[in-house]
Amino acid sequence: MRDVTLKTIYDQRRGLLAWCVSLALLVAMYVAVWPSIRGQPSMAQFLDSMPKAFRALFAMSGADMSSPAGYVQIELLSFLGPMILLGYAIAAGSSAVAGEEERHTLDMLLANPVSRARVVLEKGAAMVVGVLLLAAVTAAALLFEGPLGDLRLPAGNVVAAMVHLALLALVFGSLALALGASTGRLGLSRAVPAVAAVAAYVVNGLGPLVSWLEPLQKFSPFYQYGGHDPLRTGVSTSGILVAVLTVLAFAGLAVAGFRRRDIAA
Repeated sequence: MRDVTLKTIYDQRRGLLAWCVSLALLVAMYVAVWPSIRGQPSMAQFLDSMPKAFRALFAMSGADMSSPAGYVQIELLSFLGPMILLGYAIAAGSSAVAGEEERHTLDMLLANPVSRARVVLEKGAAMVVGVLLLAAVTAAALLFEGPLGDLRLPAGNVVAAMVHLALLALVFGSLALALGASTGRLGLSRAVPAVAAVAAYVVNGLGPLVSWLEPLQKFSPFYQYGGHDPLRTGVSTSGILVAVLTVLAFAGLAVAGFRRRDIAA
């Protein structure tokens, strides 16, 4: 294939299929559990009895687990869903250039009539397609599997939540891409975004409870993702704008970093 994006997606086809099936099965599991939780006031009491720090880290603000939206927020969108998409995005972003270089296949790729900028941008585009596909599968699973267990959610709000989730993953995936393209070090380009994601998660979760973290909360990508509660309120234009600009900035750094350095033989 002459198109770097299509070739990258083709090479990842089996892995992407496995990710998609896993997400669909995960949603099916939560749908199957929902009827036993639905309408149970004890679940709200259980959340209220949690330590504030724990509740802030693992439950979105104001989530009521006895309602469909609150249940999905706590079980899927607060922690596990973001971690899954972040894992894929960081792996895809880091391996886009640094992975090729570590496998000693990057020089073969650059021997084709493609510029370094095109390689980075089209590899990044493949990551974007993969993340959007996983988000779309998750949305479809919630909308089509959910009614089987009477877990009904507004379609528009589900799409809004998945858009914000995809952008959250792309922020850290593009950071991995920038580090991999600039350094060629696969381990570094995976470790730094992972640590940054954990730090951003903690800052967003504990910001309202810790005075010195509160000013930093709004700079966390997790705040742009869930601070306005997209599953209840829909899309946040400002959140999307900040995330998109961050992704574009990291993409620019990836191109600039890849252009200026020598490739390991």
